[in-house]
Amino acid sequence: MSITHVETSLYRLPLPFVMQDSMHGKMTHSEFVVVRLRDGDGGEGTGYTYALNSGKSIAALIDGELGPFLQGRDADRIEAIWKDMWWHVHYAGRGGAASFAISAIDIALWDLKARRLGVPLWRLLGGHDPDVHAYAGSINFNFSVPELIEQNRQLVDSGFHAVKMRVGKETLREDIERVGAVRKEIGADVHLMVDANMKWSAEEAIRRSRALAEHNVYWLEEPTIPDDVAGHARIVAEGLTPVAAGENLHTIYEFQKFMAANAVSFVEPDVTNCGGITPWMKVAHLAEAHNLPITSHGVHDLHVHLLAAIPNANYLEIHGFGVEPYVEVPLPIVNGMARAPERLGHSVDFVWDKLAPHRLR
Repeated sequence: MSITHVETSLYRLPLPFVMQDSMHGKMTHSEFVVVRLRDGDGGEGTGYTYALNSGKSIAALIDGELGPFLQGRDADRIEAIWKDMWWHVHYAGRGGAASFAISAIDIALWDLKARRLGVPLWRLLGGHDPDVHAYAGSINFNFSVPELIEQNRQLVDSGFHAVKMRVGKETLREDIERVGAVRKEIGADVHLMVDANMKWSAEEAIRRSRALAEHNVYWLEEPTIPDDVAGHARIVAEGLTPVAAGENLHTIYEFQKFMAANAVSFVEPDVTNCGGITPWMKVAHLAEAHNLPITSHGVHDLHVHLLAAIPNANYLEIHGFGVEPYVEVPLPIVNGMARAPERLGHSVDFVWDKLAPHRLR
């Protein structure tokens, strides 16, 4: 089944409200790069990735390099295509825009394969358990304490048994006040995650990790920069709060270094930036070999399939950058659980007419 057509499109989608974390400032839009592949039999697969400000670069890389490189390739040979794409842009790649671009194509290849075989993606990838625990991954750094309390009250009332908030304020006192207020509101039985978005040094992260333990925080996410493996290992060893990391790791080798160094408690690959489904599954199996759970970052519509496929799934993040307004069937969350769909492929079927007004190219 040779690839005959590669189409790339770029959209700038408004967020439901102004979002902010400790490092990225205010966010009003996200950029989605969508890839549609077709084979000689008329089969079609769709993949996508997202960014804040780099969508044009990702789309250009697909159009200028990877798209033409795919023409005539056997769509079933996904491992071979992945390896060849990686080396085709390796010298200027090894992460960054290259990983995002490869991710979108790899997702489209797996979607094409699953649809051609007539199965949902999660079954094709292993089919462990379609029911996946979900948490609300709010981006609420700019919220006041009353706004935080109201937001999390609504999330728990809607059925979530786990929520995440942003930390990284200038003082420890302010972070603790905010986390304490949310913990008091949601009660002791709801899992509370916090995300620092790489704000601190290892020393500061250890100090805040110990203080956060008072409020029974389930995990501290991205306490420092992803380049500091040794720092993460220190935070895990010397802090009192488990560490989640991986959304900014772009190769299986980076994940391997984190796991080998005991630098992560919850492994968090993002299928849209780690190179796609092919390496995501390898990271998940590597984590299983290290007796570590896998959680996800963003794109819950895709990640529900991947988590449903593996035995060491932890939580599915329900992300603020979701595509619910633009798909035929949004992923339902019922009583804090998501169920991987039985529809063919990854089942993220876009309503192109709704996307059209937001198209940049």
